[in-house]
Amino acid sequence: MTAFNFSGVLFFPVTPYDVDGAVDLNLLGRHVASGVTAGAGGVFAACGTGEFHALDSDEIARVVNTSVETVDGAVPVIAGAGGSVAQAANHARAAAAAGADGILLLPPYMVAGTAEGLRRYVETVVEASPLPVIVYHRGTAQYTSALMRQLVADPQIVGFKDGVGDVALAQEIVAAVTELRDDMDFFNGLLTAELSQGAYRGIGIPLYSSAAFAMAPEIANAYYRAYIANDEPTRVRILREFYVPLVALRDERPGFGVSLVKAGLRLAGLPVGGVRAPLTDPNDAQLARLAELLRHGAELAAELAAELAPVPS
Repeated sequence: MTAFNFSGVLFFPVTPYDVDGAVDLNLLGRHVASGVTAGAGGVFAACGTGEFHALDSDEIARVVNTSVETVDGAVPVIAGAGGSVAQAANHARAAAAAGADGILLLPPYMVAGTAEGLRRYVETVVEASPLPVIVYHRGTAQYTSALMRQLVADPQIVGFKDGVGDVALAQEIVAAVTELRDDMDFFNGLLTAELSQGAYRGIGIPLYSSAAFAMAPEIANAYYRAYIANDEPTRVRILREFYVPLVALRDERPGFGVSLVKAGLRLAGLPVGGVRAPLTDPNDAQLARLAELLRHGAELAAELAAELAPVPS
C-alpha cells in the first residue's frame, strides 16, 4: 500500500485569474469541483500547471485552502512547495494548516547545489510540517540513486516524480528505492506525460501527471482507461490522434503547456484568464488549431466510450 493509493487520473488544476489579474478563488473552486466530478484520483494544487512559479506565498496558500475545501476529502490534495528553502518550508506549513494531504516538493530557486545541499533542502522542508512529501526530480533538483536511498530512510518521503526524462537514471532510482521500501509512489512528470507513459510503466513508474485532464477530462480519461486495461491499440490511437499533435503545438513556444491548457478552458467557456509573465498565450491561429484538436479529441473519446472498460475503483 502506497501513501495515497491514487485511483484515477491525477488532476493538476490551473489557477484562474479575474479581469484585474487577481486569483479568482470562486472560479478555482468550480474548476476543481468539475475535475473531481470527472473522476480525478488526486488534486495537485498550485503546482506546475497551476503556475506555482507566478504566485506569491499568500496566493499559493489560498489556492491550496480553496482546493482542500472544495475536494472535502473525496480524493487526496497535494500542495506545491518550492522556491528558496525558507519559502518551501513556509509553503509546507501553510499546506498542513490548510488540511492538505501531502506536498509536491518543487526544485530550489535558481541555484543547483551538491547532493548534500539538495538533501538538506529536502530535509528542511520535511521537518517544517508533518505532511508526506513527493520529491520532484527536475531542473535544479537532480536526484541520484544514492541520494534517494538516503532520503527514503525517512518514512515521510513517500514519492518520486521524474521530470528529467533520463529513463536509465529513473530505472536506477526505482530499483534502489524499491530495494528499501515497498510503499513508494513513482510518477512520470514529463510534459504531456501520456506520450511517454508507456515507456515509464515498463520501468516501474505507473503514475503520471495529466495536464490535459484540466481542459479535456473526457479525452484524458479515455487514455487512462485504455492504459489501465492494457489496451495498446486504443492507447496508441489516442496518442496518434490527440496527444502527438497537441505536443507538436505545445513545442512551438517555451512554457506553452500551461498556456494551452488555460486556452482550452477558455474555449470551453470557463473564463480562467491568461498566463502570467514570463509565459505567453497562444495567438489566434494557434487557438484555432487547439479548438479543432479538442473537438476531434472529444469526438474520439465519445466514440471509444462504449468500448473502454470502466476505471477500477
